[in-house]
Amino acid sequence: MGLTRAYENAFEKFGKLTAQILLTHEDFSNRKRYLNSRSTMLSLLKNNVVLIINENDTVATEEIKVGDNDTLAAMVANQLGADLLVILTDKCGIYDCDPDLYPQAQLIDFVYASDKKLSRVSSGSTSKYGVGGMATKIRAAKIAASGGANTLITSGFEKDILLRLSSGEELGTFVKADVPKLKARKQWLSSQLKIKGTFVLDEGAIEAIYRNGKSLLPIGVLEVIGNFDRGDAVLCTTSNRKKIAIGLTNYSSIDSTKIIGQTSSVIESLIGFVEEPELIHRDNLTLTDSNSSFENT
Repeated sequence: MGLTRAYENAFEKFGKLTAQILLTHEDFSNRKRYLNSRSTMLSLLKNNVVLIINENDTVATEEIKVGDNDTLAAMVANQLGADLLVILTDKCGIYDCDPDLYPQAQLIDFVYASDKKLSRVSSGSTSKYGVGGMATKIRAAKIAASGGANTLITSGFEKDILLRLSSGEELGTFVKADVPKLKARKQWLSSQLKIKGTFVLDEGAIEAIYRNGKSLLPIGVLEVIGNFDRGDAVLCTTSNRKKIAIGLTNYSSIDSTKIIGQTSSVIESLIGFVEEPELIHRDNLTLTDSNSSFENT
């Protein structure tokens, strides 16, 4: 409680609100919890609330434990579709050898996440400021890169470090994701999910998704097939069952059946609540392999 209040006091000076978010590994592996926590965090960010995120140690067992904040930060970066993860540490970045042992060690200012030298130079020693040393930071950078996010590892002792980074100053080690963010996320969606149901789309929805990279709205769905829950993977097809896309649905099959063919503005009146205006947001939607050449988002 004291730590939470300290954050509140610090940000109140700048007129900013803060919110504490506690997560476990299940909040990423369980699709429904993944969408719920993602929606909560995005809503807070839209309202200019600064998120203070940590692992929920009171309920995290070994089976559902993330383990360190570097890994947690990378997983959140992927969950929110971030462009950049900044990790602040007690070193200026990644060096070609241990700077504590070798004074001649050289800072690596740019490296691709897939570069094998990252594994060679990572130290597993534990800093007095955290757990895991540079090894966890390099592992976090690779996790972030798997979702298309770049990572910057630099010193937290530099004055005005975040302001200087946002102004374009080059500091620390920039770990470049080898795969573009959108492509990486689409690959994850198409390869990791078990299909639980189907949305049959009209021509307008097919055009919006197929050509324009839009979200799937209730008004563009003709039929709901199968039994599924919020957060499950759903297949999108044409009326003759040609596969168009796969995505994470914001509504269960029961609620989806009630709102299809309707505008998003009447969702609440039909089912009593609104999770999202879209059935599937475009960030959680990928075209099937056979249609990949049409994807332009």
